[in-house]
Amino acid sequence: MSATTVDRDEFVRLTDPYRRELLAHCYRMLGSVDEAEDLVQETYLRAWRAYDGYEGRASLRTWLHRIATNTCLTALEGRARRPLPSGLGGPSEAPEEPLRASATDVPWLQPLPDTLVDPANVVAARGSLRLALVAALQQLPARQRAVLILRDVLAWRASEVAAQLGMSTAAVKSSLQRARARLDEVAPDEDLVEEPEGAADRDVLDRYVAAFENADLDALIGLLQDGVELEMPPFLEWYSGKKDVLRFLHARVHEKGTLRMLRTRANGQPAVAMYVRGDDGVNRVHSLQVLTVREGALARITAFLDPDALDRFGLPKEWS
Repeated sequence: MSATTVDRDEFVRLTDPYRRELLAHCYRMLGSVDEAEDLVQETYLRAWRAYDGYEGRASLRTWLHRIATNTCLTALEGRARRPLPSGLGGPSEAPEEPLRASATDVPWLQPLPDTLVDPANVVAARGSLRLALVAALQQLPARQRAVLILRDVLAWRASEVAAQLGMSTAAVKSSLQRARARLDEVAPDEDLVEEPEGAADRDVLDRYVAAFENADLDALIGLLQDGVELEMPPFLEWYSGKKDVLRFLHARVHEKGTLRMLRTRANGQPAVAMYVRGDDGVNRVHSLQVLTVREGALARITAFLDPDALDRFGLPKEWS
């Protein structure tokens, strides 16, 4: 079947079921929701133009992923990686001081709303979309990144990856080995494992929201792991350890009722949008916090301070 015998409506019907899966694939490659959406559009444009030559030797899903991978590799040429602050340097040792090192020129990693991932596959896919893993993937050269995603996430055979990327099978295996070793260096294994969400984790989220809304710092103490980390792109400062994280929060959380939290999900993880009450009584969005819950406590808080990030989550910028 080719583009000469299938009209555009039929092409859309056949290929559209893979759109969200392709978005997740492009997001893993680039660490940007905005760019991933653009590249999915480019993928579909290329696929439509090439559909006349599609002979069905590979499944339609595999064919679309091949086009998407090549589109991403082209887009990544000469482009800086998207990090989190913890990937650029050591933690700050002055949590009480005002944040100063705002790096608005850095192309920061972006959070991915769970709503953009196919609901039928979110449980299976979200482990490969965790914020820590996507951040770690950005540490890899683009080609190594593609090899690891195709082999370990999409479960392609080494020979299929070799054909896709113009490499030998031996080179694919070697590249995969190097990529896995690099991931072990930049992200602990526990950060890459998706734990099943249970009542205990939901309880942690409820208590975390209540602690902030009630300005109850004492309640936060029992919610944080000893090695908890807090980072807030675009600020370069980040904090490691319960003591420093609490010192940071103590200097900024003062009055009950000045903060409100709205629950959501990002990267297969619990998340909250934080709103700060202004002098006019209106709560305005401040940040989106993606939370890593491990063994009934918070292991990491990543607060994205770019209000535009909330546009992708369909959340209001004001909450009265």
